[in-house]
Amino acid sequence: MDKAKKSVCIIGLGYVGLPLAVQSALKGYTVYGLENDPKKNELINAGKSPIKEEFLENNLPNVKLTATNDPAVIKKSDIVIVCVPTPINEMYMPDLEPVKTAVSTIAENLNPGQLVVIESTINPGVCEEIVEPIFAQAGFMVGKDYELAHSPERINPGDPIWNVTNIPRVVGSFTKKGLAQAVEFYEDIIDAKIMPMETIREAEAVKIVENSFRDINIAFVNELAKSFDRLDINITNVIKGASTKPYAFMAHWPSCGVGGHCIPVDPYYLIERAKASGFDHEFLKIARKINNSMPEYTVELLQDALNTIKLPLNGTAVGLLGISYKANVADLRESPSLQIIKHLKKHGANVITFDPHTPNYSTEKSLEAILEKSTAIIVATDHKEFKAIDPEIFKKNKIQVIIDGKNCLNKPRIENIGILYKGIGR
Repeated sequence: MDKAKKSVCIIGLGYVGLPLAVQSALKGYTVYGLENDPKKNELINAGKSPIKEEFLENNLPNVKLTATNDPAVIKKSDIVIVCVPTPINEMYMPDLEPVKTAVSTIAENLNPGQLVVIESTINPGVCEEIVEPIFAQAGFMVGKDYELAHSPERINPGDPIWNVTNIPRVVGSFTKKGLAQAVEFYEDIIDAKIMPMETIREAEAVKIVENSFRDINIAFVNELAKSFDRLDINITNVIKGASTKPYAFMAHWPSCGVGGHCIPVDPYYLIERAKASGFDHEFLKIARKINNSMPEYTVELLQDALNTIKLPLNGTAVGLLGISYKANVADLRESPSLQIIKHLKKHGANVITFDPHTPNYSTEKSLEAILEKSTAIIVATDHKEFKAIDPEIFKKNKIQVIIDGKNCLNKPRIENIGILYKGIGR
């Protein structure tokens, strides 16, 4: 079929699905987006991005994209791609209900010959043990009535270089035909290498391994940060020194916590699935425990610093700079700031917040307002607006303690003007 006549339905128009939808439209596909949020659909259909992201803001107004909550658009599509969230609950247990719901909706509207691709991050075995049986129960046989593939999403919100257009991808499928179709589609829309995997289970494992690798290495430097704090060693200088080795070292940096939709979530999918097969991922669990401890550790640093100057945390006005999990984006998913706020309130602190990228979640309307009201500051997100603060501004506002949760401020200058500074292992 000629590409210009092909149609794609993308289920879930969030940080993953919407860029994919826009990129597919840019490449000449007829694109439908199936999204439950009517306000989001209204914005998208008007050419306005509900997500603050350069690629979307530049390209969404220039493409034709139909966003709807009507599942009938599945029947109009040659390719159906699932881009729904795969979160964890408060007990760190994987929640595959969004995937199950999306797949059930596809099965109810399937046309023979369709290619179904799961992009949502899932643990190895989900396509075989959960997705395919839903279609089978509806009377559809993979490889005969439809093709099923998995290409784990790769997106890096706020990255000015790497986006949906140029990040290499991997693809796995149940059949050679399904694999060929999926590879052809991704090669057509992405200007990067598309690597076919031998099995769909291998493709599922790729994303889990990528993010578990990062989680483990971040946990390593976070534990070092705690240790070096006791040993009076500046970990950032040590990491820079280790980075001079031209091989076998990759720099990772400590912080007040790990956020986002991937790194703090994906390892749990592998942990729980492996447990069901009788294997205990001790290493992954330890890494998660360390990284989950960092928000509380950050508050402990503040408490110790306040004690040094004879101030209690209880009742002290603490200004939290940054609520989103990552610099210069408005994404709150799994943000360490949310946990820092809980720990501060647990200790009775008077918590005030400001994030220029998430004003609706901020208690203060400006940087000036939060600094004026605060006795102590925690920098939880390294937004460019915070990195650019002149230390003299802190002094002018009589800030007595600064906890730099991202090690992004000028430590010597802050200390030289008499403010008690503490970073994460710095």
